[in-house]
Amino acid sequence: MTDATTTSIDPGARARAALDAAGEPYEVIEVDPKLADTAAFSEHYGYPLEVSGNTIVVVTKRGERRYCACVVLANTRLDVNHAVRPLLETRKASFASAEETAELTGMLIGGVTPFGLPDGLPIYIDARVMEVESVIVGGGDRSTKLQVSPQALARLPNAEVVTDLAQPVG
Repeated sequence: MTDATTTSIDPGARARAALDAAGEPYEVIEVDPKLADTAAFSEHYGYPLEVSGNTIVVVTKRGERRYCACVVLANTRLDVNHAVRPLLETRKASFASAEETAELTGMLIGGVTPFGLPDGLPIYIDARVMEVESVIVGGGDRSTKLQVSPQALARLPNAEVVTDLAQPVG
């Protein structure tokens, strides 16, 4: 399942190298690893959920396992059944486990970033992400976050912006 060349390099360094190679500006935000989960990060560091993004790995549950990464704002909920499942052309999909996510990406939950993911992995971005001036995503590890323009996400290989990939919470 893993791509040895992708996951053998420190995931934080890999994410920053991908941004550097693409010429994308970004800011690194240092984070206490105990506060890496988005809600804790936002509350402690004062960044609103409306500009914090979550990168979530989804996996098909029937036949050959296929994966994708989805980027949604933290004040929304990824719609796996109605939005992601059709994109993966499967009848059954769910969130990948923390173990599967780590094996596929080399990253731990709370630090997963869309930058430096395995080649060929589809990346779906909720259209709401494109509406913010900048978005904060995982930095590849639990000790950093990356603040980038939404356009940097849309320019990733295999990236597609999807309307209503996520639904507002509440």
